[in-house]
Amino acid sequence: MWRKEDGRPQNPNEISTSSMNPTTSPALGPANSKQLSSVPTSSNGVASLSPGIRIKGEITGSEDLFIDGNVEGKVTFHNAVLTVGPNANVKADIDAREIVVRGRVEGRLDGSERVHIGNTAKVNGDIRSQRIAIEDGAEYRGKVEAGKAPSRAVCVPSPIPSLFRNPMSSVRPR
Repeated sequence: MWRKEDGRPQNPNEISTSSMNPTTSPALGPANSKQLSSVPTSSNGVASLSPGIRIKGEITGSEDLFIDGNVEGKVTFHNAVLTVGPNANVKADIDAREIVVRGRVEGRLDGSERVHIGNTAKVNGDIRSQRIAIEDGAEYRGKVEAGKAPSRAVCVPSPIPSLFRNPMSSVRPR
């Protein structure tokens, strides 16, 4: 592209430094504010907590989450993938469909489908999931409960033999 002012080519990545009149700005006009609100967003987007963010409390959601900051409390994402990044420090019980850990976690991990502990991870807590993968080099301390959860069996008392019901009834005097 060529600039009219000086006749030299303009780099497409270069930002124009000419001043804009705010009243003529396309982004600020009332007609364009409707266009901005109708921009489609991805339903498969991953939310992210960067290393500079610290959260204390409960985090819940239904979309995938990438944590690379500090979290303390409880994290619940039943139908989503929760990833703990390499810079993360999480002190929380985590409940999600899939859990991927690459950083530090202290707390219970409950993955309904899968828990993956990466080689840079340091985990201190119990893990419960259908499938569990722990890479070589990962540090893990806790109990593991893998496989499908056993179905709850109902205990039905067995009938007691008549011999043991009333011990005196079966004894005959001699």
